[in-house]
Amino acid sequence: MNVNQNKKVLFLTDMENGLEPILQEVTNTPAENMLTIQSYGAAISHPYGEIMRSVIFAIYQEDVEEVFVVGTKDKRTSTGYGLTQLETMKDKIQTLDYLFQHCKPEFLGGTVDEWLNENNSGTIEKSVDIIRQHPLVPSYVKVRGLIVDHKDGESSIVEVPSSKTGQALPDHCLS
Repeated sequence: MNVNQNKKVLFLTDMENGLEPILQEVTNTPAENMLTIQSYGAAISHPYGEIMRSVIFAIYQEDVEEVFVVGTKDKRTSTGYGLTQLETMKDKIQTLDYLFQHCKPEFLGGTVDEWLNENNSGTIEKSVDIIRQHPLVPSYVKVRGLIVDHKDGESSIVEVPSSKTGQALPDHCLS
């Protein structure tokens, strides 16, 4: 992945520390051109929420030309893993499930447990689509999804394929 050495690149990443050197190497982005927004799960859950607002400000105030939504594939960093296993939360989750199923049909996802433990690549793809299709994001801004996979102490990065609804990436953008 070759990124123009002078342009700013925004990375929306998971809360995991130590991703910057890996992302610098893979995207060929100098540290001084990297901007990072960290959140649990690297997910944009609402197109007009706080994370999306930060992405839009970064694009306009820092002249960002490319955005990478970066998730990690590692059980240690799974967003909701453990939260829904806590005994103290089970009653609250059951109550919220009931309310969301019967009172709030616009709730995304079937249950609170599914929402807390969303599939990482699906979340990345959804976030990429939200950014690409947002009316305040200029069409020249490239948006891509990546997953960092930690296996046996080694890290590898896989590009998340774009969905049918998002704009397709030309082949020359992947090299």
